[in-house]
Amino acid sequence: MTVNSPLEVSRWLLAALSTKMFRYYEDRIPQDASVLVVSNHRSFMDAPILMAALSSSIRFACHHYMGQVPIMREIVTGQLGCFPLEEANQHRQQSFFQQSQLLLQSKQIVGVFPEGTKPMVEFTQPNRVGEFERGFAHLALRARVRDLAILPIAIASLEEVNTSAVPLRVLSLFDPSEPLFNQSGWHPLVTYQRVAVLIGHPYWIKPLQKEKYQGKKARTMVTELTNHCHSEIANLLREGCY
Repeated sequence: MTVNSPLEVSRWLLAALSTKMFRYYEDRIPQDASVLVVSNHRSFMDAPILMAALSSSIRFACHHYMGQVPIMREIVTGQLGCFPLEEANQHRQQSFFQQSQLLLQSKQIVGVFPEGTKPMVEFTQPNRVGEFERGFAHLALRARVRDLAILPIAIASLEEVNTSAVPLRVLSLFDPSEPLFNQSGWHPLVTYQRVAVLIGHPYWIKPLQKEKYQGKKARTMVTELTNHCHSEIANLLREGCY
């Protein structure tokens, strides 16, 4: 580990912002396995929070525009090790699968925020989790990886400061394909002062599940896996926020 590793940068950021983090159920973290972290998402601090909570560098898939905006690009991709998705929707999923599978095969931890961009560009309540996109479930069932665990984690804000960062229309200059940027208003900036990280039960992907991931059964398997992770995170979030 180098001084400038994503984990060290994450710890430095939390210390610089005087953020107090409380971690629960750390005994659920899988050991000696490929891990796909799935979490709710409201703040620019979520990736560093999760790295600090797991005491590991995590390779997060992030929105295309984060790899385009100056300064943000250097921090997100350079310092934190995130990999931006492709701009074009038709290539985005394929790129996500390819990059994530290679990382998981090398036993690196991959992180995803299935709520997508929406909770980042709209002011949302700390105890709410939005609808999940299903790409992570397809990845888990399709990836040629042994001993793969999906680890649902809830980030529960206990005390935060809400401000505004930049007008949303400014971000459309870096990613015109994102409809959420083509509206008035400002990009929220949520800074945690006190935050709880609740680690859920790992969901292990078994050979039988991969066998069922074909034909008409594939959609059922993806739905079940997506709903399971959403429910686990929602329950943990309620526990952490009250």
